[in-house]
Amino acid sequence: MLSRGTVATSGDISETADEAILSRRSVRAFLPTPVDERTIRDILQVAARAPSGTNMQPWKVYVTTGETKQRIADAILNSGIRAEKAVWDEYKYYPDQFFEPYLQRRRENGFGLYSVLGIGRREVERMRAQHDRNFIFFDAPVGMIFTIDRRLNMGSWVDYGMFLQNIMIAARARGLHTCPQAAFAPYHRQIRPILDIPDEEIVVCGMALGHEDTSKPESTFRTGRAPLEEWVTFRK
Repeated sequence: MLSRGTVATSGDISETADEAILSRRSVRAFLPTPVDERTIRDILQVAARAPSGTNMQPWKVYVTTGETKQRIADAILNSGIRAEKAVWDEYKYYPDQFFEPYLQRRRENGFGLYSVLGIGRREVERMRAQHDRNFIFFDAPVGMIFTIDRRLNMGSWVDYGMFLQNIMIAARARGLHTCPQAAFAPYHRQIRPILDIPDEEIVVCGMALGHEDTSKPESTFRTGRAPLEEWVTFRK
């Protein structure tokens, strides 16, 4: 990251931006090392430069640490609602039926993570326990919950994605890691009273923020990306 006051060349900018994007991963193991509030504010302030239609800026963020973060975890984990039984009644993240090539990519992602953790394909309880780590934000010191006004339309959700990506890239520029977590969305009823979220706001997702714990096996997991030839068409 360039120091403040340094004049950046186009080469500096592209190198720094590429490094931040390429090093971004969904980290699932964090150290307890605190992240100071000034840093969190700086990240969000930078991320808010994301584009949005007519500059509506549809994002709302609830930043949690300490006791409040723990209350969210307790409310979800004590709800008795297993992830496979959770109802996506505010919006649907995944299709009702997966199909190719998305089914294979999904399987490779899940099996790849479980493999580095030593979890077998029939070890359902261990899979559930790993999924439940979402709700403690994978031990990150900062857990963010994102919401959007339900009266807004699909375009604002597209804008929201760019805002979330900005947060993750700005975090990397500061040596931090993140994990975006749609897993929180079905548990909006458990989260709402804790954060006093108004009824007109939909819980979009959560996000863990902190320093990666590189000693954990899950930190060795890397996802692949399809080659350009599979998804890019050039026309002249």
